[in-house]
Amino acid sequence: MKAGNTIRLKIDNTLTQDATGTMAFLQFEKMGIDKVKCKAVSYVDHNTMQTGFMNADDHKYLQTVANRYGVLFSKAGNGICHQVQLERFDKPGETLLGSDSHTPTGGGMGMIAIGAGGLDVACAMAGIPYTLQLPQVVNVHLTGSLRSGVSAKDIILKVLSIKSVKGGVGKIFEYSGEGIKTLSVPERSTITNMGAELGATTSLFPSDENTKEFLEKQGRGEDYIPLQPDENAEYDEVIEINLSELEPLIAAPHSPDNVQKVSEVAGQKVDQVCIGSCTNSSFTDLCNVANILKGKKVHPDVSLTISFGSKQVLNMLAQNGALTDIISSGARLLEAACGPCIGMGQSPKSDGVSLRTFNRNFYGRSGTMSANVYLVSPETAAISAINGYISDASDIDYEKVSLPDEYYIDDSGIIQPDMDPEKPIIKGPNIKDVPIGKPLSAIDKKVMIKVEDNITTDHIIPGGSNVLPFRSNIEKISDFTFSQIDPDFSLRCTQNAGGIIIAGENYGQGSSREHAALAPLYLGIRAVIAKSYARIHKQNLINSAIIPLLFINNDAYEKIDLLDELEILDIENLAINQTYKVYNKTKDFTFEVKHDLSEEQIQIIKNGGLLNTIKLSQKE
Repeated sequence: MKAGNTIRLKIDNTLTQDATGTMAFLQFEKMGIDKVKCKAVSYVDHNTMQTGFMNADDHKYLQTVANRYGVLFSKAGNGICHQVQLERFDKPGETLLGSDSHTPTGGGMGMIAIGAGGLDVACAMAGIPYTLQLPQVVNVHLTGSLRSGVSAKDIILKVLSIKSVKGGVGKIFEYSGEGIKTLSVPERSTITNMGAELGATTSLFPSDENTKEFLEKQGRGEDYIPLQPDENAEYDEVIEINLSELEPLIAAPHSPDNVQKVSEVAGQKVDQVCIGSCTNSSFTDLCNVANILKGKKVHPDVSLTISFGSKQVLNMLAQNGALTDIISSGARLLEAACGPCIGMGQSPKSDGVSLRTFNRNFYGRSGTMSANVYLVSPETAAISAINGYISDASDIDYEKVSLPDEYYIDDSGIIQPDMDPEKPIIKGPNIKDVPIGKPLSAIDKKVMIKVEDNITTDHIIPGGSNVLPFRSNIEKISDFTFSQIDPDFSLRCTQNAGGIIIAGENYGQGSSREHAALAPLYLGIRAVIAKSYARIHKQNLINSAIIPLLFINNDAYEKIDLLDELEILDIENLAINQTYKVYNKTKDFTFEVKHDLSEEQIQIIKNGGLLNTIKLSQKE
């Protein structure tokens, strides 16, 4: 159990959602497995707008394929996958692999919950252990308690300000200390959810009396087991945070780690406020919002939207009267779904300032390229919507809500599978076959794009209502690859039969969307040479047989330009712990690259990707 060693992890649970799940199940079908080998839930929560036939067709495919293979199906409107999973399925002491980068939400329940690409999740559903490098463990030691107006969102923003969006790569963040006793499971899950923005493998809280209370109130008391770190536990790093000293924080455009104190930007005019997302749409979050809005009106110049985390949350707000307070304030009610967080509607006006309780404020993610998007707590969002400008929630008096006496249970939106082989798996005309990689061979290709640091999967494959309907059609979605920063990328790849991507630090950060590797695969991308990679995207590249190489000397990055022809010498003999020379034929110079691939990852690339590797193993 040494950090950096390759381990194989048994997976107890999987989750998929409609933006990534269609591809995961298309890949699962190719494996020839008769039923899933773990507890699995398929959610529809990302693209519920159903503009055109494509989305509805995908939802029907997901329901019918789930029914065939023994997967629970959560219908559109039942809620956001991570919120529903926390309410109804997460169990302390179990493992969860999800085709969504915010799967670590389950860490608030004492789970090892990890986000991954769709193919890795399909493999877990087939009973194949998940392979990863054992992370380092960072202990975040919390003392004190939060003051009024300061919330769990401010805790994770503080951690991001310390570690940055790449500071958690190859690490698990484990929370401890007297301070955690003051945090409920919904508050803990806010922290573990947004821990994904650190680039962390996952984040984790102990399973204690607070966990037991939440499970009992969800009618799942039998799922509780206590889990604590050993008294002599050793950590690779320790971060100390005194909750009593925290004040409201805000992440300024365009990165979750661009953190400032709310007091430093207070008074700035706001055009839009969006409350919700898998980070901040729990019953307690929205009750706190309702208490701040009660008896007040949203500022005339502000559009306030509320997205509910689940049908359970919406029902309970209706029952206790909080929904009436929200409606009376002038807020706009959206569906229990991801909504604006994934770019599905509610784009701000040109040059608009939007405050969001979401987890990401990447450039262009809102759908308005000129917008300035800030990340804040629900409390900061609510008071700012009333005032019309960024406001400090610690200056107001409101009642902070604790967990209810019991949660309202209605699982009718979760469909049980009957696995009837006579019922067809229905695939609409927009659902196309999965692209398959080719076995490794010599690479002599031109540079198709050169990008800077912290390129996100949103940069590679944008979200939003124009793109997501083609999530089951790689041929079509490939037209949008890098479209926000280089509209000619797809055409250039077609004209040159593919090529190589040059990138800076933390390439591929953000979501788990596998399309950010599958679309480049379809367009003929053979390799990426970067200064460093985000964890999930790197594995998605490997699974697609695209080689993730690393600059040895970052000065070489500066010398390479678009359409330079690069020959990666002897790469067809890819081996562990080897370096390779790259000859820039256009500029007549040579530089060296390396990789940090395991033997297993090398073999996947040599075989032409993970699906080919699975097929070969089945023949053996």
